Amino acid sequence: MEIRTPTLLIDKEKCLRNIDKMQAKAANSNAGLRPHFKTHVSAEIGNWYREKGVEKCTVSSVSMAKYFAENNWSDITIAFPYNPLEAEEISKIGDQTNLNILIESKESLEHATTNLTKNVGFFIKVDVGTHRTGVDPRDESLIQFLIANATEKLQFRGFLAHAGHSYGCRDLDSIQWIFDGAKKTLTHLHEKFGGIISYGDTPSCSLMEDFSFCDELRPGNFLFYDWMQHNIGSCNVEEIAVCMACPVVAIHPERNEVVIYGGGVHLSKDMIVEKDLLGKDLRCFGKMVALEKGGWNTKILGNVVRLSQEHGIIKLPDEEITHVKVGDIIGVIPVHSCLTVDLQGHYLSTTGESIEKMTKN
Repeated sequence: MEIRTPTLLIDKEKCLRNIDKMQAKAANSNAGLRPHFKTHVSAEIGNWYREKGVEKCTVSSVSMAKYFAENNWSDITIAFPYNPLEAEEISKIGDQTNLNILIESKESLEHATTNLTKNVGFFIKVDVGTHRTGVDPRDESLIQFLIANATEKLQFRGFLAHAGHSYGCRDLDSIQWIFDGAKKTLTHLHEKFGGIISYGDTPSCSLMEDFSFCDELRPGNFLFYDWMQHNIGSCNVEEIAVCMACPVVAIHPERNEVVIYGGGVHLSKDMIVEKDLLGKDLRCFGKMVALEKGGWNTKILGNVVRLSQEHGIIKLPDEEITHVKVGDIIGVIPVHSCLTVDLQGHYLSTTGESIEKMTKN
């Protein structure tokens, strides 16, 4: 593999193992797997799922739904609130595939009913504690209104939730508490109003076992994982399937810093706060590892402490910085793989193959 600029490496075998593990978990609870494809946004990687028997997917935008519909995905849920300004595009996709959208207000329902020209299903998005979007599950009058005003053209499918606040957890008990609350809320709504339950966030889907209360699981990040998921406890380092290869462009041994060609436009500026050996806060934008034939070593060598647009600054201990020289290619495990992927034009597999992904309009 000849790498000259920041390049996102992907380990297919790790991805396939992660898919197998999540698919088995869903099957053990008699639930379907509708993975979120915003993590990889690649038709080729989507085919890895299809070869495992996955037939449904989740996306986060209308343009992403169009991309996967054109790549022969026939059952797609857009897990983002209905955007009235894209009604025409949604109708066109609904002509190609079995499409579901999210509704959480009377205004959205009325607009969709009036302006969509093709049959589309809708989930009621339920806020189970993230407080980003979704209907308050206690507002049963609104829920009743949305269900009662479903039509043949706009059909009620059920309830959809994403417990995104689990990303802020750092212990199993906290994730269990969030999961139990979401389970209780969604079960009550299902028993009272019917429909199916669609649930998914990578931390709880990775760490919990019994999903018999829902009909489908929608995690996405589990395919690649990342340092944030490792920090949460969702995965071990060996399960992380992406790594950014970055050239070393400068070394400052007097302050134990290595400068890489790999900044915010490559890794994203998502970061987490950890503790150093003295208990002080340590900003982490990624973890340095050594690249090797067929992938990367999972031993953590250093911490990415700062990012600007193109530069990354890595702190290394004395015993490690002496092994690095300008012109080396090192690896960085990203903090948030979904955002890192979004910034890339393609992947490079650990076997040297270029893997294309959806490009932005």
